[in-house]
Amino acid sequence: MKSIVTITLNLTVCSSILLSIHSNNGFRAGRICNAASNFVPADTIPPPLTSKQPGDWTPYRSRLEFETAEFLYKKVQMSAGDVDKLMHLWGLGLARHGDAPPFADHQDLYSTIDETPIGDVAWQSFSMKYGADADSPSDLTPWMDATYTTWFRDPRTIIRNMLGNPDFKNEMDYAPYREWKGQGESATRQWRNVMSGDWAWDQADEIAKDPATHGSTFIPVILGSDKTTVSVAMGQNDYYPLYASIGNVHNNVRHAHRNAVAIIGFLAIPKTTKKHSDDPRFRKFKKQLFHSSLSRILSSLKPAMSVPEVVQFGDGHFRRVVYGLGPYIADYPEQLVLGCVVQNWCAKCFAYPDKLDSGEGGLRLQEVVDTLCDEVDSGVLWEEWGVISDVVPFTNDFPHADIHQLLAPDILHQVIKGAFKDHLVAWVEKYLEKEHGKTRAKAILDDIDHRIAAAPPFAGLRRFPQGCGFSQWTGDDSKALMKVYLPAIEGHVPQDIIWCFRAFLEFCYIVRQDIIAEDTLLQLSDCLGRFHRYRQIFQDTGIRFDRFSLPRQHALCHYSMLIRLFGAPNGICSSITESKHIKAVKEPWRRSSKFNALGQMLLTNQRLDKLAASRSDFTARRMLDDSYVSDHLAYLAQCDVKLARTHCEFPLPRVSQITQCSIFKERYRARNIRALADELHVPDLSRLVQLFLFDQLLADDIHTSDNVPLSACPRFKGHIKIFNSAAASFYAPSDPSGIGGMRHEHIRAAPSWRRGPARNDTVLVNTASEDGINGMEVSHVLCFFSFQHSRETFPCALVHWFKLIANEPNPDTGMWMVKPSFHADSSRELSIIHVDTIIRACHLLPIFDCDFAPDNLTLHNILDIWPSFYVNRFVDHHAFEIAY
Repeated sequence: MKSIVTITLNLTVCSSILLSIHSNNGFRAGRICNAASNFVPADTIPPPLTSKQPGDWTPYRSRLEFETAEFLYKKVQMSAGDVDKLMHLWGLGLARHGDAPPFADHQDLYSTIDETPIGDVAWQSFSMKYGADADSPSDLTPWMDATYTTWFRDPRTIIRNMLGNPDFKNEMDYAPYREWKGQGESATRQWRNVMSGDWAWDQADEIAKDPATHGSTFIPVILGSDKTTVSVAMGQNDYYPLYASIGNVHNNVRHAHRNAVAIIGFLAIPKTTKKHSDDPRFRKFKKQLFHSSLSRILSSLKPAMSVPEVVQFGDGHFRRVVYGLGPYIADYPEQLVLGCVVQNWCAKCFAYPDKLDSGEGGLRLQEVVDTLCDEVDSGVLWEEWGVISDVVPFTNDFPHADIHQLLAPDILHQVIKGAFKDHLVAWVEKYLEKEHGKTRAKAILDDIDHRIAAAPPFAGLRRFPQGCGFSQWTGDDSKALMKVYLPAIEGHVPQDIIWCFRAFLEFCYIVRQDIIAEDTLLQLSDCLGRFHRYRQIFQDTGIRFDRFSLPRQHALCHYSMLIRLFGAPNGICSSITESKHIKAVKEPWRRSSKFNALGQMLLTNQRLDKLAASRSDFTARRMLDDSYVSDHLAYLAQCDVKLARTHCEFPLPRVSQITQCSIFKERYRARNIRALADELHVPDLSRLVQLFLFDQLLADDIHTSDNVPLSACPRFKGHIKIFNSAAASFYAPSDPSGIGGMRHEHIRAAPSWRRGPARNDTVLVNTASEDGINGMEVSHVLCFFSFQHSRETFPCALVHWFKLIANEPNPDTGMWMVKPSFHADSSRELSIIHVDTIIRACHLLPIFDCDFAPDNLTLHNILDIWPSFYVNRFVDHHAFEIAY
C-alpha cells in the first residue's frame, strides 16, 4: 500500500482567520466530479438540480395551492373536518365568480401532498422476537413470545436528500478543517462545527488509507435517540424515535429546525410485568434489541462507508461521498445502553462509580473493551470495569466506529437539567432547611421566589410569576432560571455557594458558545476547577455525605476533550433532538385519532417532509421570491436599530419601496415637545432636544453640548412622532438566532404593555466612555420618538442614565453594578440619544444583599424604585460575551 502523506491546504477566510483544509497525497477532500464519478476542474459550472422549469408547481397547480396546503397542514395543523368546512365556505364565496377553492376537501388536500415527487422516503418495518430456544417451556414469559416491530426509513436516502438540499449549500463543509485565529506564532486553534474537530480529521485520515477514496467528501452521520412520553392521562404512551443528521451542515442549521435533523425510525419498546422487569434475560434482551435494530436500520449506509458513491449536493455539483458513523446524541441512561456500561459508571472512562469526583479514569475505547471481554470473566467485568459483556454494540458492525468515543457531550441533561437544576438548586433548598429549620427555610424560599418573580421583563426571558416552586420542569425552565437565580439567592447563602454557582454558570455559558478557542478551553478548565473547589461547602455542611460521585457532574471533566474532537457542543446537544420530539412525535400524535396512532404519525411525518422538500425546490427555482420580503431584508442589513410600533412585529409599510427610515406614527400620543414633556413629566425636555441637536449638527473635538451655552444650540418647535419600541439587530450565533447568526430583539418603551402597566427597557449605549463597561453605559429608555430638523430625520430616545457603583464587577457574582444617576438637586440625569448609539437591550437585576424583597416590589416598578442593580451577564450568551 502506498504511504499516505497528509497535506495541509491553508485558506485565509479573513485577515484574522486561517483554515487548514484536509488533503491527502495532494488530493483535497470534497473535490467535485461529474455524475460518472470523474473529477472535474474546480471552476466547472454545476449542472441544474432539476429539469423542471420556473412555473412548474407539480403536484400543485399554483403558488396559492402550495402555500394553502403548507399553511393548513403544517402551520395551523387544521383537522380534516375544519378543512372541509373552510373549503366549503371558500367555495361559496367563489361560486358567484365561477371559481373554486384550491382544494375540494381534506382528501383532495392530502392526496395532492402525497403526490409530491420529491422528498418521499417510504416507511418500512421489520420485526424481532426473543430467541427462547435455550429456555425451558416453564421459564417462558409473555414478553418472550411477543413480536417487536420497528418502523424506519432508509437513512441513506434521507441523507442524500439532506446533501442535495439547496437550503444548505452555503452552510455546509465539504472537508474536515482546522481553524486558526490570528497570524504566525500568535495564532491559536479554535473549534466550531463538527468538521472543525479532530475526530473528523482523523476519520478522513483513516478513510484515505484506501487510495480509491482520495478526493471524496466525508459524511459523518450524526444519530440521536431518546424515549418520549406523549400522554400520561390516556395511558403511558411512549415512543422511541431515532433521528439522523449530517456533520457537514453547520451547527446553527441543525439548531434552527431547517430540516437538517430527520426522524428515521421508531424503535420498539419491550414491556413486561413488574414481576419480570428485573429478569436479567429481559434486561439483556432490551439492550440487544436496541443495538440489533440500529444495526439493521443503518445497514444501507455500510457499502458506501468503504467504497465512495456519487451524490449531487445542494450547490448542484456532484461529489464522491464516504459515510461514517458520527457523534451520537443521547442522555446519560441512553449512553449507558449505547456503551454497554453498568449503571452509575461513566460512559466515557473507567473511573470507579464511587470515585467519580476524583477525576477521570482511563478512557473507554472499544479496542480496550474487546480485549477485556476476551481475557476477563463477565462478573469481574461488571464489578471492576463497569462493562456489560453479553451485549454487542451496534457499532461493531460498521468500520471506523467506536461507540465510546462517539458519545457526544450532552449540555441539556448533564449541565442544565442535571448539575444545575437537579443538583445545585436542590442542594440550596436542603442547605436552607438544615441551617434554618423548615419554617424559616420556607420563608427564605418564598423570598427567593419573590425576587425571581420581580425580575424586570426582557426579550426572550421566561417569567416565573410564582417563583421556581413547581414540580414539572422542562429544559427551557432550567435555562430561564439560570439567568436570574444567582442574585436571587445572594444574602441567603454563604459566599462559597455564591462562588460555586458563579463558577458553574460561567462554565455553562462558555461551553455553549458558538466558537471555542484554546484560551476558552483554559477558561473552561479554570471554571471547572473553581466549581469543584467551592462545591465542597455542600459536603462540609452535611448536604452531601457521599461526596460528589455523580455521573452527570463527572461528565464535565470530559468536555475539553470532546470539544477538541467534535467542535462546539451546542451543535450536538440533546436539546436538538428534544425539540425535534415536538414536531416529529408529539404534534403528529395530537393530530391523530389516538387509535393505532403510530401509523398516522408516520404518514404525518412523511407529508411534512414532502412539504419541506417542495418549499426548498420552489425556493431554489426562485418561485417564492417576494420583492417585499427582499426589500425588508435589505433594509434590516442597513439599519442596526429601527423604530417600530409595539403592536406590529413586522413594522414595514405596504409599499414596494422602503425608505431609509420607515416609521409609523403612534396614535393618541403627544405631537410636539411641549406635550411630550407634560406626558413624561420632564419639564426641561426642550432643552435636552437643543443639546441633542448641537451634538448631532455642530459638535467637534472642542465644542460639545457640555461646554456651550444653550443659546448656541439649535431650537426645535416642530412636530414629533412617538414609537413604543425599537428593533435591534446584532450578531449572536451562540443564542437562538436566524440565518447567518443574526438576532433581532425589540426594545420596549410603552406606556402600557399587554394591556397592563408601562414597560420601559434598559439598554447598553455606545458612549466610548472609559468609565463605562467596555465603552458602553447603561440607560433606562423613557421614550422613543423622531422629528425632522433641517430636512433631516432624527430617530432618538429619551433615556435616564445609570452609573457604575464600582470600577470593576462584583467579586462574588462577577457582574457589574449600577445605580440610577441623579443631579445634585436629586433630579434624574436625562439625555436624548440617537438610536444608532444603542447597542442592544440589557437586563438589570436588583441587588438585594440580605434584605427581604418588599411586598410591593414587582417587575413593573422595580426599575423605578430600587436603588442598585446588577447588569445581568447571564441573560443570554451575547450579553455574557460583550460586557465581560
